[in-house]
Amino acid sequence: MKRLVIVALLVVATGVQAQTASTKKELVAKVLLLQQPAIEQAAQALAERPAAQMMQQAGMALQSRVAEDKREAVAKEIQADVKKYVDEAVPLVRERAVKLAPSTVGALLEEKFSEDELKQLIAIIESPVNRKFLQLGGEMQKALLDKLLAETQGAIEPKVKALELSIGKRLGLPAPAAAASKAGKAPAKAASK
Repeated sequence: MKRLVIVALLVVATGVQAQTASTKKELVAKVLLLQQPAIEQAAQALAERPAAQMMQQAGMALQSRVAEDKREAVAKEIQADVKKYVDEAVPLVRERAVKLAPSTVGALLEEKFSEDELKQLIAIIESPVNRKFLQLGGEMQKALLDKLLAETQGAIEPKVKALELSIGKRLGLPAPAAAASKAGKAPAKAASK
């Protein structure tokens, strides 16, 4: 009789545990669904990062390696290439991030959060106050960065120029002032001939 009671208790406990695991998986799936825009945004930033870096490098190379009369056309071609890359890469990376989220983020949520904590997390994410806070994110960031730029620009600009000079010197490039004065003198010499 004791064995029968113990077996019955084990069966009930296993059933409760399976139901809890199923409920927990459903809660994790809901968190992932609520977080999908953030997951997609992170994936987009990851996919766009190489293009942004290449655009920056291309901008510098345009100034030094492309004739002035061809710069605009080459810049437009580069922008078209970058747009094509972004149009192809971003959807691919976004889609893959959403597919990987359950096995990565979802697994962590399931491991680190209890069922009750997941319910609380969902309540926080769905909260109107949280939504309002998140909508202000860009505005808050802009306000901070604008003020930060205004307050640090005077201190940072000389450091940026010193870094630029140092890198230019290491690369054997003429100092910006020397290059500007040569550029200014070249047309004058040509005019005097």
